[in-house]
Amino acid sequence: MDFSDKRILVTGSSRGIGFGIATAFLDAGARVAINGRTPESVNAAMEKLGNNDHLLAAPGDIGTVAGCELTVKTAVDSFGGLDVLVNSAGVGAGRPIAECDEQMWDEHIDINLKGTFFTCRAAIPQLRKSRGNIVNIASDAGLMGVPGLTVYCGSKGGVVNMSKAMALEIAPHVRVNCVCPGYVDTDMIRQSIIKSADPAAAEQEMIDYAPLERISTPPEIAAAVQYLASDDARFITGTALAIDGGTTAGK
Repeated sequence: MDFSDKRILVTGSSRGIGFGIATAFLDAGARVAINGRTPESVNAAMEKLGNNDHLLAAPGDIGTVAGCELTVKTAVDSFGGLDVLVNSAGVGAGRPIAECDEQMWDEHIDINLKGTFFTCRAAIPQLRKSRGNIVNIASDAGLMGVPGLTVYCGSKGGVVNMSKAMALEIAPHVRVNCVCPGYVDTDMIRQSIIKSADPAAAEQEMIDYAPLERISTPPEIAAAVQYLASDDARFITGTALAIDGGTTAGK
């Protein structure tokens, strides 16, 4: 797809799914603002991407309102506006309910849900001007319950329903959609596999989880994000697109 000179901010793009999304938009000709919690993480990502003049460093802690507003302001001030916002910053951890403490709850809600909302709130005035759009990264765990992921499911379920409500409120000038990935082959997933008691079994469990019997890749998620952000999807808003190998189709 051609996104030549489109102004795009991808939160959480210093690694993982966000990095894959930023890479895809950069390859499609866009100007991309790279976000991570620290300047160091952002600079490292930009070096991997080639440090060209289509890249902008926009560090900020998406778990705070001030960080959300600073990240958007950095992108808007440099680009002179904004065409697409992709909210990819997120955390995820699995624990039994009895082991979920306040710190875990606050981290998931602050980054996954609050951060998504306040980044959108900061960007909406500019997106109205450009008739742009928002793509939020939720999860298949935002569409169904998963034992051991209750807190994560709560945060991502909030992203799904919030995206629908936001799509209604800011139509017709700004579209809002979300993508709901299943397991994606990122460094975060690889670390969780390595830390498990039986890494080979943990990886096989993730492979078997989806009816298509494999783990997705960041470029596959990026392709879905690009479609929803493109003019080809100009009559799509308020949707939650599952890219999950069939996990939410039913068991």
